[in-house]
Amino acid sequence: MIKSMTGFGRSEIVRGNRKISVEIKSVNHRYLETGIKLPKKLNAFESKIRETIKKYASRGKVDVFITYEDTSENNVSLRYNGELAREYKEILDTIASQFNIKNDITAGSLSRYPEVISTEEIKEDEEELWQFIEEAVVKACEQLVETRIIEGENLKKDLLNKLDHMDELVRFVETRSPEIMKEYRNKLESKVKELLGDTTIDESRIATEVVIYADKICVDEETVRLHSHIDHARKCLDEEGGIGRKLDFIAQEMNREANTTLSKANDIDISNTAIELKTEIEKVREQIQNIE
Repeated sequence: MIKSMTGFGRSEIVRGNRKISVEIKSVNHRYLETGIKLPKKLNAFESKIRETIKKYASRGKVDVFITYEDTSENNVSLRYNGELAREYKEILDTIASQFNIKNDITAGSLSRYPEVISTEEIKEDEEELWQFIEEAVVKACEQLVETRIIEGENLKKDLLNKLDHMDELVRFVETRSPEIMKEYRNKLESKVKELLGDTTIDESRIATEVVIYADKICVDEETVRLHSHIDHARKCLDEEGGIGRKLDFIAQEMNREANTTLSKANDIDISNTAIELKTEIEKVREQIQNIE
């Protein structure tokens, strides 16, 4: 089963007064690169989120967007700093005594002095909060994988069709090559007869020339290796796990053999076929870039 590197996943969980939304988008990339945008309150969980995503994706540029809301009314508390209030009171008493003025401080006015009464957020249970976050991230990742698999199956069908066509092109080269030898021999014999007239033709000399010519344009090794690479690519498409890099290497090897075939071509049909083969290989390489 192959997977594309392009996909999308989303989840939203509402539990009591808390709501979390997770969106994940991925596109092709040479390695796994994860970008996470989340509220400051959840920064402590960023590394855990990355580790969770690694379980579902091995390659691709993955962008994660997380929003979190907590509408609880009791998520903050008031804190009274008695020591600071006492210091304020002592300073005010000192001022009143020093300047012989009335100290009209009241509890209400004293409470409004900085930091005497402050609010602080009640810390949530980190383990419980992480379980809440993890559940949402996992659901989004599972949806991401589903879309990647669907896209991967489409890529597989397209690649198999292209590999079949490439096989046909290679078979044409194999079929055409012997005909070139016959045509060359006939042309050579005709030319010799034209030059020598009724003089007896040296068959061994003709055979030697044909062999030399055949050695120059022979692409048997290239076509055998091309068939082998095409079969290997087909088998890879049925493997589990990440196969993108392996397929890319196979495509490079196929392109090498196609280049050699083209360089040896001394026939317009084989030359055109080799060019078409290179075009198909390039299309395959472009598709492979999207496979995990």
